[in-house]
Amino acid sequence: MQQGKVIQAYNSFFYVQTAAGLVTCKLRGRFKQTRRSTGVVPGDDVQIALLPDGTGVIEQLLPRQTLLKRPAVANVTQVVLTFAAAQPDLHPLLLNRFLVLAEWSGLPHIAICINKMDLRPEADGFLQDYAAIGYPVFYVSAAAQQGIEPLRAQLAGQTTVFAGPSGVGKSSLLNALDSSLALQTGQVSEKIKRGRHTTRAAQLIAWQDGYIVDTPGFSAMELTELAPQALPGYFPEFCPYLDACRFQPCSHSHEPECAIKQAVADGQITQERYDAYLNILEEINTARKKAYK
Repeated sequence: MQQGKVIQAYNSFFYVQTAAGLVTCKLRGRFKQTRRSTGVVPGDDVQIALLPDGTGVIEQLLPRQTLLKRPAVANVTQVVLTFAAAQPDLHPLLLNRFLVLAEWSGLPHIAICINKMDLRPEADGFLQDYAAIGYPVFYVSAAAQQGIEPLRAQLAGQTTVFAGPSGVGKSSLLNALDSSLALQTGQVSEKIKRGRHTTRAAQLIAWQDGYIVDTPGFSAMELTELAPQALPGYFPEFCPYLDACRFQPCSHSHEPECAIKQAVADGQITQERYDAYLNILEEINTARKKAYK
């Protein structure tokens, strides 16, 4: 057998990069996705058996270091959450949902990238509260080739997923980082002000001793499988206050003498982040109530 890395999964085919080259593979039945597993996903390291026609069969899934839950990509060391300064406008709740998803996935490095700064140059620095939390923020313009070098330095040696809504210019940004990639790009619909999907499936691209991963854009994600008591831990700036509430456990929503609520009142936690926390908490609790009916 040969070892390789799944570069892309599409239409039940898995494209595995091995030392001998790229092999188109299918799965043994026992590895197929079930409701309780993610199956084999891009980024997975696998053992394959070669068939006489040059194709292969995935025989073994090797242990994962990390797993980004959506889009499902394994062995990621970094995610760059990519949004646009305009067209489409950035929605804070969506940004915070992506941040919770990345924290929940246990990724070592989480960064934010704001593309299309040429359309809204006055927005430079408008996410400084997120930088203060500890998330590096990059302000770039793929079209104008601005701010690209600091982002390029952030990627070297990492397996980095670019994730975010459609139309924010992820593929254009990767082309700006390396013109040889020649990824297909699209335009934002003037009618609905949403991006058109140009990337159809997550794909790993070997780059500077690591990989960069272009992913399909999406604007909806479910966080309902997340335990409500775990949610505060995925807001890093909440962590210093979690043991200081009068009531334990504390949902940090309605209880008196809550240290998180006091930190919001004192300006130590932003209202925007706290509102996002309450929104996600309500979503999780509502889903759990429905499940018990």
